[in-house]
Amino acid sequence: MTSRRPRSSARPQLSEKATAHIRGLIMSGELQPGTLVRPETIGEDLGISTTPAREALQALRVEGFLELVPRHGFVVAPLTGQDIRDLFQVQALIGGELAARAAANASEQDVAELEALHHELIAAAARNDHDRLEEKNHAFHREINLLADSRKTVWVLGLVTRYVPRQFYSAIPGWPQATMNDHAELLKGIQAQDPEATRSAMQRHIVHSGELLAAHFDARVAAATAETEKGD
Repeated sequence: MTSRRPRSSARPQLSEKATAHIRGLIMSGELQPGTLVRPETIGEDLGISTTPAREALQALRVEGFLELVPRHGFVVAPLTGQDIRDLFQVQALIGGELAARAAANASEQDVAELEALHHELIAAAARNDHDRLEEKNHAFHREINLLADSRKTVWVLGLVTRYVPRQFYSAIPGWPQATMNDHAELLKGIQAQDPEATRSAMQRHIVHSGELLAAHFDARVAAATAETEKGD
C-alpha cells in the first residue's frame, strides 16, 4: 500500500546504538545493580571505539541507569522489578490512548497491513526466529502509533519507551506466546473500529509485557544474589 504517513530513514549514531544496547542489558537483568560498566568493554562488544561507548555511558548516567563512582567508574544504578512495572504502567496509559485513536482512524488497508504483520510475527515465533519476532513486534506497534495520527502523543510515548528495551523480549519465558495472544485481541478491537476495546487491549498488553520483563529481571537478580551468597 502507499502510506500516507512519513517514515524516517535516519540511522542512529553509534553512541545511540550503544546506549540502547546497554539499557537493554540493564533492563533485562544481564547487567545488574552495582555492576561496573567500562567503555572499553562496551566498545569491544559492539565493535566501536571507546568514544561513542563513553558517550553512551554518560547518557545513561543522565537517564539514571548508571552512577559515576569516584575512582571506580560507571556502575549500574539501583533498579527493581517494581521500577520496571511502573515504567510499563505509564507506557500503558499513553499507548492505550494511541491505540484507541488508531482504531477510530484505521482503513481496511490499514487493518490488512496490521493483520499481515501479525501473521509474520506468528511465523517468526514458530521458527524461533527471535530477531524477526522482535522486528515484527516493533513494526506492529509502530503502525498503530502512526495510525493514531497524534505526533505529540507519540513523542511523549517515545520519552517513556526510551527506557524500555526493544530487544531481549524474545528471551523472556512466555513472551512470544503472550505477544501473539495480546496482538490478536488488539486486532479484534481495531477490526471492529472499537476505540475503547482497543484501548483496554493495549493497556493489558503493555502491562502484561512489563510484568513478564519484571519477573524475569527479579529472577535473574535473585539467582545472582544466591550465587554470591553461596560463594561467600
